[in-house]
Amino acid sequence: MPAGDLQIDWLKCFVAVVDAGSLSGAAHEVNRSQSAVSMQMKKLEAALGRQLLNRGPRHLQLTADGQTLLSYARRMLALHAETQAAFHGEELTGRIRLGVAEDYAAKYLTPVLKRFSPRYAGVEIELTCEQSTTLIPRVRSGDLDLALVSRDSPQSGTFLFKEPMVWVGSPQFELWRRDPLPIAVYESASLARRYAVNSLTHQGREFKVVYNSSSLAGQVAAVEGGLAIAAITQCTVQPSLQVLSSEHGLGSIEPMEVSILRSRASRGSKAVNSLHAFIINALRLQA
Repeated sequence: MPAGDLQIDWLKCFVAVVDAGSLSGAAHEVNRSQSAVSMQMKKLEAALGRQLLNRGPRHLQLTADGQTLLSYARRMLALHAETQAAFHGEELTGRIRLGVAEDYAAKYLTPVLKRFSPRYAGVEIELTCEQSTTLIPRVRSGDLDLALVSRDSPQSGTFLFKEPMVWVGSPQFELWRRDPLPIAVYESASLARRYAVNSLTHQGREFKVVYNSSSLAGQVAAVEGGLAIAAITQCTVQPSLQVLSSEHGLGSIEPMEVSILRSRASRGSKAVNSLHAFIINALRLQA
């Protein structure tokens, strides 16, 4: 039986659900109720005669048919947006030098860029992924236009949301039982390092720094290798790591305040203005 015609609104909802990971998250993105998004998904599946999503208790997963549709849907929406811009919108062009802290790249920035880039194909984005302590001075000096960072002061950029910090360890080694506690930390200027040390000091817990690295991958390697436990952002916790809590003798850690920072020199750029507003509108929903 041939498939029915596919409406753009159905495809928009489908892509939004995939990017947001939930019906509720997609509802914010497409400005519809959750029930309306659910109905659009049912209509899309009925038109194709295929199941696109497996609806688990905690999250949604693409079926094989859903994965096939996703690439087509993105291309169709990109062409639709390009067509609309050609007749009704102002063509946006230019180059944006964008920075992102390593912690926030995959979970937060990637879904935003997936939605922004097809709409503004004439905008070239030059992406830099480093630690916030490196990105912040680069924005202030004008070397970068925008950066998604853990802010270093209440006046630093536009506040978006708070990202929890958690202790992690390897269940194979149970290093949290040791005294003093071996910890892996970031560089001396890092907020994550400061918050981790403050947490342990407040608990009166003896500790020793056994590993220093400015890289998230380095922190994870130290934990998985049985060298130390570490304090990392919740959004970067991998399945191989065990989140540690009061049950393991570890207290809470102050959360990170995530903000979008922009340079003064970029304020005249329409492309930067558009991406800046786009990120704020998308990520303030995390708050």
